[in-house]
Amino acid sequence: MDKKVVVGLLSLILYVVFFLPFLDWDIKVQAAVTLVIIQMLWIGRVFPLAFSSILLILILSFHFFSYEETLGYISTDIVWLLFSTFIISRAFISTGLASRVSLKMLKLSGGSGRLLILFSFILMFVLSMLIPSNVGKGSLVSSVLDRLMDSLKKIRGVENLGKSLFIGIAYLVAISGAVVATGASSTIYTFGLFSEISPDLNYVKWLGYFVPPILLFVMLLWLLFLYVFPPENIDRKHLMGLLDDKISELGKLSLPEKKVMGIMAMTILLWATHNWHGLSISLVGLLSAALTVLPGIGVWNWETAKKAIDWDMMLFFASTLMVSGMLIKTGAIKWISDYLLSVLASESSWLIVFVLVICTALLRIIFVNILGFLAIMIPLAITIGQDIPDFSPLVVAMAVFLTGVPGFMLITQSPVHLISHSYGYFSETDLLKVGIPSALLWFIVIMLSVMFYW
Repeated sequence: MDKKVVVGLLSLILYVVFFLPFLDWDIKVQAAVTLVIIQMLWIGRVFPLAFSSILLILILSFHFFSYEETLGYISTDIVWLLFSTFIISRAFISTGLASRVSLKMLKLSGGSGRLLILFSFILMFVLSMLIPSNVGKGSLVSSVLDRLMDSLKKIRGVENLGKSLFIGIAYLVAISGAVVATGASSTIYTFGLFSEISPDLNYVKWLGYFVPPILLFVMLLWLLFLYVFPPENIDRKHLMGLLDDKISELGKLSLPEKKVMGIMAMTILLWATHNWHGLSISLVGLLSAALTVLPGIGVWNWETAKKAIDWDMMLFFASTLMVSGMLIKTGAIKWISDYLLSVLASESSWLIVFVLVICTALLRIIFVNILGFLAIMIPLAITIGQDIPDFSPLVVAMAVFLTGVPGFMLITQSPVHLISHSYGYFSETDLLKVGIPSALLWFIVIMLSVMFYW
């Protein structure tokens, strides 16, 4: 029998057993079962994500919230921030400015293979400020690097260089998305939850929390790649010539590119100065999205811009907020948290955080969808953080967030892994070879951040 059919039938059986009026179940048990059902539908891809989200809306509206309360999650400012970033990032890509920025950044390597790896990593962070889509960043950088590698391969073998560059894409796209509050859909979601427990959290404070530990990890990862996959010596002049050729193909900086540069500069400035003017990040995002379409100022019309909006992702994004709301309102998260803390009752706060981070890392191996995973782990981390001494809920949640963002071991851990692997520069064995020490370094950096920085 088809796997999707099996998962679908199991989900239906769970619903019948726990929700039809045969037995009287505690609402916390029903919430936990709902979580299992929706995760089975999401992970098993029984239906498209959007349709599974509609089924969730029905379950929540019939059994947990009023219909109006459920739909209220779709109108939250975080959902509309995601809407805005779809338009802004696609404008940045469609004008050709994203490719130009990528090539200019790679040119800073000076033609050195070692520095090319490092600047490809740094490029991810630059793009994260402008493209809040992991798949969008992964696709763009993969295509740019693949064209360079094709030309370099004609001169000499660059097998190790290719492994470092494309495994780096798989790792750094997700990690760089955590650096800025608008860096990825999962980060936007997490920023919304963090803002509820830390009302003074803003764009600049987020950078302060995450830039230092992530930059430390990037440098360690770069050194690890140089050791595991020593890059071949390449002709520097040849590489610089290739980059110059690619830049010249784009022509002079066009008017649409200049307009997008101006809009993006204004957007980042307003996000960074939120405390001064009081405009929310979501409102600034919507203003910037509107400017890209405004006649005379914008770079396209609405008919074209609306095609950049992933309406299915917006519905799925809102459904993850619904899951979090359900788990908190019903007390299910508190129930799970109390159980875990009772098991570790005699242990120190340090050990509890350590165990939570380890469990997050292990569970992340089987979860492909980061948003669905964080919908469980972030509320749980916040609740546990509220019940233990020595740490604030925000610190515990930040540790879990960073642990859950990247996938180091398997190609199936994210769509970006599948994209970068599809170019054929590394194997599953290569990924695992560097993935184990990378995951260890990531864990060490997170724990050091918990102990000495956050």
